[in-house]
Amino acid sequence: MNTLKAERRDMTIKAKKLRREGFVTGCIFGRELNESIPLKMEKSSVERLLKEEGKGGRVMLEVDGRTYHALIKEVDYNPLKGCIDEIDFQALVQGEKVHSTAEVHLVNAERLAAGVPQQMLHEISFKALPSALIDKVEIDIGDLKVGDTIRVCDLPAAKAEGLDLTTDPEATVVTITEIHTAPAEAETDQAEESDESE
Repeated sequence: MNTLKAERRDMTIKAKKLRREGFVTGCIFGRELNESIPLKMEKSSVERLLKEEGKGGRVMLEVDGRTYHALIKEVDYNPLKGCIDEIDFQALVQGEKVHSTAEVHLVNAERLAAGVPQQMLHEISFKALPSALIDKVEIDIGDLKVGDTIRVCDLPAAKAEGLDLTTDPEATVVTITEIHTAPAEAETDQAEESDESE
């Protein structure tokens, strides 16, 4: 598991100033904490962490000498500047289920014999004990055919012990649809019309 060092943030210093100085702001909260702790972390460390862990990932968070087993709860990206502004964590409690999400990744799309994948869901929500948490679900779509559909209830995560789905089990995750070539047919019709007019 990845470790991230953080410091308790001085709330008299504005977040904008901290970001200019190369920090990412955030907080950690949880049932066993009396109140949420405002944090500041080095931007480079946060970027390194997010290359391996996304929302729903787990991390050992070191804050002023104390280590928390935590879940990445929210990541706030600034699309204009292309950087992370804020990252929030939830301190995990052994034996207590937490709400989380897992990203859905489609694999082996290049092996599809026909059709194109239409991904309807990019993440699934669930409740689980810290030991059963997952941060991504991979779906092998290489052997699927046109018309095939995978629903949430078809995923291994739906049957995983200690994991309770909160996303609708009947929701469609991905379906394989035909490749439409209507524009090419239209061009052929136009070519035939011009041949006839000559």
